[in-house]
Amino acid sequence: MRIYTLGYGGRRIGDFIKILKEHGITLVVDVRRFPKSRDPSFSGESLKRILEENGIKYAFLGESLGGFVRGGYEKYMKSESFREGVEALLNIARGEVAALMCREKNVKHCHRRFISKYLESLGVETIHI
Repeated sequence: MRIYTLGYGGRRIGDFIKILKEHGITLVVDVRRFPKSRDPSFSGESLKRILEENGIKYAFLGESLGGFVRGGYEKYMKSESFREGVEALLNIARGEVAALMCREKNVKHCHRRFISKYLESLGVETIHI
């Protein structure tokens, strides 16, 4: 299995959709703790609608995989909630070309790097776009 990751920060919604289509993404998994954005196009229901209008599914897993957790993300990765989130991710990503999405464009500055590392330990290939 392969899962992509990307951040939307600094991008316009049209450019974001173009990148998704260029990579054949069929499912965007939102891993922001709170699905809000200064750009309303990237806020929860608006983003879901725009993606669906472009033939791309949307799933929100911010409750279990979102950032901003007490004690730091590496500690949180040892929790049952994190493992359940990863299990949910793997289940919904099956048969899809999935991409984890957060705001931060540079994965080195985003909790997506921790999720990716964990996925790789399970044999999942991760690609940052």
